[in-house]
Amino acid sequence: MPETHGRRRGALRTLLTGAGVDALLVTDLLNIRYLTGFTGSNAALLLHAEGDGKTLFCTDGRYTTQAAAEVPDLETVVDRASAAALVAKAGKTKTYGRVGFESQHVSVETYEALNAQLPLKRTPGLVERLREVKDEAEIEALRQACAAADRALDDLVAAGGLRPGRTELDIARDLENRMLEHGSAAPSFASIIAAGAHSAIPHHQPTHAELKRGDFVKMDFGATVDGYHSDMTRTFVLGEPADWQREVYELVHAAQAAGVAAVVPGAEVSDVDAAARGVIADAGHGEHFAHGLGHGVGLQIHEAPSFAATGVGTLAAGMAVTVEPGVYLAGRGGVRIEDTLVVRAGEPELLTLSTKNLVVV
Repeated sequence: MPETHGRRRGALRTLLTGAGVDALLVTDLLNIRYLTGFTGSNAALLLHAEGDGKTLFCTDGRYTTQAAAEVPDLETVVDRASAAALVAKAGKTKTYGRVGFESQHVSVETYEALNAQLPLKRTPGLVERLREVKDEAEIEALRQACAAADRALDDLVAAGGLRPGRTELDIARDLENRMLEHGSAAPSFASIIAAGAHSAIPHHQPTHAELKRGDFVKMDFGATVDGYHSDMTRTFVLGEPADWQREVYELVHAAQAAGVAAVVPGAEVSDVDAAARGVIADAGHGEHFAHGLGHGVGLQIHEAPSFAATGVGTLAAGMAVTVEPGVYLAGRGGVRIEDTLVVRAGEPELLTLSTKNLVVV
């Protein structure tokens, strides 16, 4: 999509003047993918404020064919030391002026080596600022990733995959394979399958523990399509739920609905967190919800913005975020319900469509 990547580079150029630079050295591979479409493992981009005619892309000899296909609209330099090669070129001419670099992605050693060739200015987070608001191509990739996860979960449940005697690891592998069958390139992250008391551990790693009747089974997982990640959590119960399980589930369900309803353009991220957290706190379980409400999602599973009491910033239409409150009762069990959604005018677009009603299996 050369036109899409060209528009993104154009948007980035509008930020360079405010950052006090004439060009930007981009070295983070996800940012390079966002700006060029390149998916290899070694590259750098020197983006010039005056346009693509003065912008250089660099990769090594392993990727010449791939670069020609993925980055047909930029001049390509072939060099193993991609960043150093572009800085050397910039240092030989005054055309590039003051050059910024992604200081949050560069080690001290690398910075010192590059700065010795050409004085660089720290300009962190410029591409990430653009990545917060997704274009429609990105949202479609997210939509497909969420659909792959939804379908995999449907298949797993329909096949009786959640049953006593299966282990957490069995279910994790089964679910991840089913996501691959539905178009996922890879899991978004290591799936969290947590049964019984383990469900009270927010980021439990699956074990050989077997599911038992009466267990909550918390499943946090996602698919990846075209580099974009989905993220969803659903909590099931094996057999007829106890009263306390219904109570906790209904509480988290209500908190999640309140959080989703608060996701509107212009909302403060801390207010979105408070909308869901207040429901849980008012029910006397504030201490049992110890993590943030959610986060941005895209080329990374965790991106800006961040929904937390200490979060700073406001939502804008086109941001893709998660809303994932939970209540965790140590030694007993826990519930988390999470959706991936897109901020839209009016109400958010829900991308994860699996039911959020309590499912008894």
